[in-house]
Amino acid sequence: MLRKMLLILTLLLVFGVPALAQDVTPEVEAYEPWVCPEGFAGQSLNVYNWTIYIAEDTIPNFEALCDVDVVYDNYYTNEELLAKLQQGNPGYDVIVPSDYMIAIMIEEGLLEPINHDNIPNMANISEDLLNPSYDEGNLYTVPYQWGTTGLAYNKTAVGRDLTSWDDLFGYEGRVAWLEDLRTMLGIGLRMLGLDPNSEDAEEIEAAKQYLLDHSDNVAAIVAGNSKQLLSQGEVDIAIDYNGNVFGLIAECAADANCTTEYAYVIPAEGTIRWTDNLAIPVGAQNIPLAEVFLDYILDPQVSADISNYVTYGTPNRKSLELGLILPELLENPALYPGDEVRANLWQTRPVSLDAETLYNEAWDELKIAIGQ
Repeated sequence: MLRKMLLILTLLLVFGVPALAQDVTPEVEAYEPWVCPEGFAGQSLNVYNWTIYIAEDTIPNFEALCDVDVVYDNYYTNEELLAKLQQGNPGYDVIVPSDYMIAIMIEEGLLEPINHDNIPNMANISEDLLNPSYDEGNLYTVPYQWGTTGLAYNKTAVGRDLTSWDDLFGYEGRVAWLEDLRTMLGIGLRMLGLDPNSEDAEEIEAAKQYLLDHSDNVAAIVAGNSKQLLSQGEVDIAIDYNGNVFGLIAECAADANCTTEYAYVIPAEGTIRWTDNLAIPVGAQNIPLAEVFLDYILDPQVSADISNYVTYGTPNRKSLELGLILPELLENPALYPGDEVRANLWQTRPVSLDAETLYNEAWDELKIAIGQ
């Protein structure tokens, strides 16, 4: 709750959103709270998710409602998740892969089909996030959160607003890249005026070379959260997911000794709009309870609580209609961009196995070349 309040106050200051009344919880129409189906008491569920990617009470509430135990583990990249499952599922019941990775997992037979009859809250999903190209008909997945990848930066150190990827690649101080090969090479392709999902070997090589030519300022390649590097002054700019920087902004606002201003921007050249999804891996030990968990996450209040806490976009239409998403977040263009910006976003699409190999090799060669 403290984190939420700090975030609200910070966003009011940063984005100039009109202040709310003392009660910061939006007024919403009444609806029936989620009820756990009977018959699961005493069972257990194993969840494997990204770090810092769920509300503090999401898991405890589910355990209490269903009288079950949840083992909750974390990973840092899609590739780490894939490698784990390729070696044989050690017992995870629910995972949270990103869009392009889902297509790979489906192709490799790593995901269980889900029974929509057991997930009635799928009716709450926003239409534009249903039936995605990477999982037509949502046979294997349901959306969890969505967002963008852009520039998180120390505005105090940089001394100005950033607007472009060129601001990162041409910066004379220290920067951090993201440990996400499709994101990084996709940015390189975009900067060359090419398709960010290209399968052409020469184009992928050119993207690698572009990044190599602009890598002199790279201090680190970070797996998904640059907060520590930014807060400790080890880098001034980082490529990161949009929600991550707002936790840092809130922490700084709560610290009387913090005089640093942090910011996030979607570059003018465009960037990735990604969607992370809930799925059940082959080898899951408790598929029925996993489907109950998916339905629970898609409850409007549960879904809203997660999005309000982690500060990413909700895929839950009902959460929006009921007014459960904090207005400060909805009105923040870095979290819910307008139509003009959204039109300039792209999605990382699955590629052929040969192209996937090219991307992996290019990324490995790039990291070796720059000593990361």
